[in-house]
Amino acid sequence: MKLIVGLGNPGSKYERNRHNIGFMAVDEIHRRHSGFTPWKARFQGQTSEGRLGSEKVLLLKPSTFMNESGRSVGEAMRFYRIEPQEIVVIYDELDLPPAKFRMKTGGGHGGHNGLRSISAHIGQDYRRLRLGIGHPGDKKLVSNYVLGDFAKADADWMEPLLTEIADNADLLANGKDSQFANKMTLALEPEKARRSSKSGTGSSKDTLATAKPGKPKGQSHIRQARQGKAPQLPKSGPMADMLKKLLGGGDKS
Repeated sequence: MKLIVGLGNPGSKYERNRHNIGFMAVDEIHRRHSGFTPWKARFQGQTSEGRLGSEKVLLLKPSTFMNESGRSVGEAMRFYRIEPQEIVVIYDELDLPPAKFRMKTGGGHGGHNGLRSISAHIGQDYRRLRLGIGHPGDKKLVSNYVLGDFAKADADWMEPLLTEIADNADLLANGKDSQFANKMTLALEPEKARRSSKSGTGSSKDTLATAKPGKPKGQSHIRQARQGKAPQLPKSGPMADMLKKLLGGGDKS
């Protein structure tokens, strides 16, 4: 059994919150894969069982509220004797721009209370799918921002993102995180994926870290002068003697 967890807060009040994008992703997996059972209250959360590819999978949305997510995840993990490496947690990431994502295994909680709770209950060695929601720009605004609803315009990037997560969820279930990241990047940012392929980068981390494309920006005349070839100076004769006096007589470039 593999475990895919979406993080969020239960109840209609929080349904469209930025903090609930993990719930939304798991709901989309459930919706697009017909073999999953109806949602059922279990393990202090909402669960559904089904298959993704060759793997049997439990989908879980903790009902404990974000700050106590680890209670629900730990209970499901212990019941099925699931190893941390077989758990994928999907959650919102302030430090990523909207529509961006990152795959990661292990590490700290980065200030995310849901991860803080999960790590306290099962350790840090689970896999994470971080979904960017952007940052409000001021730490004092974070709470209201993450508990605020997505704008209607956000559907333009959020719907394709959630669709691709669901369509490639079998790769997550099979532990093929690099292939999952590459498929996602190919679908959502084809130009970036193409450049990455040409440059020979193969891992998901490399694919997502590719530099922005485009022609070099215009340079100032000072930078152009610095990058130009050094002038050819005379090495002997009166002019050479004069230049040596002006430049201090040294040979350093």
